Amino acid sequence: MTVSLRQLEYFVAVVDAGSFTQAAADLHVSQPGLSNQIQSLERQLGGPLLERLSRGVRLTPAGRIVLPHARASLAHAERARTAGLRASGIDAGELHVGTLYSLSVGVLPAALNAWRNTYPDVAVRLVEFRHTDDLIEAMEAGRADVAVGPTPPNWTGPLREIGSEAFWLVGPPGAFPASRDAVDLTTLAQFPWVHFTPPSGLADILDAACQTANFTPHAAVRTEQSSSALNLARAGLGITLVPGNIIPAHFDGSLAEPRPRVLRPLSVYTRTRPDPITAAFIDAIADETLANPGHLEHLY
Repeated sequence: MTVSLRQLEYFVAVVDAGSFTQAAADLHVSQPGLSNQIQSLERQLGGPLLERLSRGVRLTPAGRIVLPHARASLAHAERARTAGLRASGIDAGELHVGTLYSLSVGVLPAALNAWRNTYPDVAVRLVEFRHTDDLIEAMEAGRADVAVGPTPPNWTGPLREIGSEAFWLVGPPGAFPASRDAVDLTTLAQFPWVHFTPPSGLADILDAACQTANFTPHAAVRTEQSSSALNLARAGLGITLVPGNIIPAHFDGSLAEPRPRVLRPLSVYTRTRPDPITAAFIDAIADETLANPGHLEHLY
């Protein structure tokens, strides 16, 4: 016998609900029927996955190993279902979009809003990562339908460039000269920095920029999120380097363009020729994405 998706669904439901009784209610099935499916799954896998307690359940060591694979199998099945709907021209289902955390804050909101106005019945699930390498690996493994991120080197599937985002220096009020001249990075070697937590791709960008200026930035504080770095720098904990598209229009901290400029080319890409709905999403992203916000253009 082979393991069925229903058995995996029931197993995950019991884990998430914390009990057979609640899982049966959530799934609208009888508790004996649910128990029989779990027992059948355990027989096929060679041992117990759940320890039955007086109040609830607990995963066995085997159950802890099986659980992430069960979740992944269910996710793959759902993506296959929605891809089939989209390939059939049915404007429904869910589109899985791989991206980076910073892009989901600064680049995607306006584009996703325009997309939803045209395809309100197609849900979008963001699959977010800290590093470009993780995003590329996830796309190659089929964990997302389409990716919006830094242009991947040597990508063999369909790819469409959507511009380059510019990075800006940010600090508390008065941190940089009031003139509109760009700030030479070599002059910032002694400053404390709001840095990023490895393995964030933003940490790599900041380190590389400082390396071109022949210094290693002193990290006063580290964070994983670009929006947090913006706020921490504004509060005076150090200066930082962030994508300009996350900087709000009425930001009252200090801003400066670094010299040399720091740019990150962006693209939207897929593994194979996109289905009609995915292709429409790519068009919307390409048309609506602003890699660099207009409110920063008046500064220089």
